[in-house]
Amino acid sequence: MRDARTRRAPSLTELAAERASGALLCDAGTLYLTEGQVVYAESPVAPGIDVLLTTGGRLTVDIWREAVGRTDPLGGVGRFLVDSGRLSGAELEICHLGALFDAAYFALGPGSGPRGFQRGAAHWLGPVRPVGAVAVERETRRRGKLLDALWPYPQVDTEPVVLRRPDGRAPAVTRRQRAVLALADGVRTPAGIARALGRPAFHTLIDIRRLAAAGQVETPRPSPPTRPRTPAPPGAGRGPAAVVFTDPDIDLLRRLRDALEATL
Repeated sequence: MRDARTRRAPSLTELAAERASGALLCDAGTLYLTEGQVVYAESPVAPGIDVLLTTGGRLTVDIWREAVGRTDPLGGVGRFLVDSGRLSGAELEICHLGALFDAAYFALGPGSGPRGFQRGAAHWLGPVRPVGAVAVERETRRRGKLLDALWPYPQVDTEPVVLRRPDGRAPAVTRRQRAVLALADGVRTPAGIARALGRPAFHTLIDIRRLAAAGQVETPRPSPPTRPRTPAPPGAGRGPAAVVFTDPDIDLLRRLRDALEATL
């Protein structure tokens, strides 16, 4: 009999096909399903709906605590907020979908995979608006492509954000970007900045990638692989020794990009 510890965890697509209900545990987050549809998502990287509503300024912390304290632990917080007049149904739905897609991007994104499934597990928020698995996965891929198109250096997403003195005149920044720059102290990561601002983590990544592309914040060098592959020594008839590639010159790439844009 196959050892249960070696059993492959089900994918979101498989769980959707069987209309499963429960929690899909991934390396970087958790997706909650009801009859195969995603009803909520959480990730340590993404601020939850509680942070988006309270730190974002829509609800006070006391109102949120009241909602949590007066509802069943297995669900009903969202329904209480609407029934008590604290939020409209549309406000709850918009914030819920924002938090769901935000956390799902990290739970399903690069470097994260399914680890297991807890059947019957439910989220404390309660039902709001379920989303099909296909739509969640499609949006996750779209967001990854968008970030790569803005600035294809994913290391800026996880490292502390460090201000950089741009070459020449500093480009104009938006109000949202100024708020990000104000918290770029070389200690906070993008996730920490998102949480401090009460904003979705993915929206913060968009601002940071744009700022990195503009030279406003540093682009860290990629971390070396944990187990680098040792190249085989060149043998007779194998041609010249392997070429060693160095890290890209970020400043040179920026100058080349600016020169190309100036000719368009």
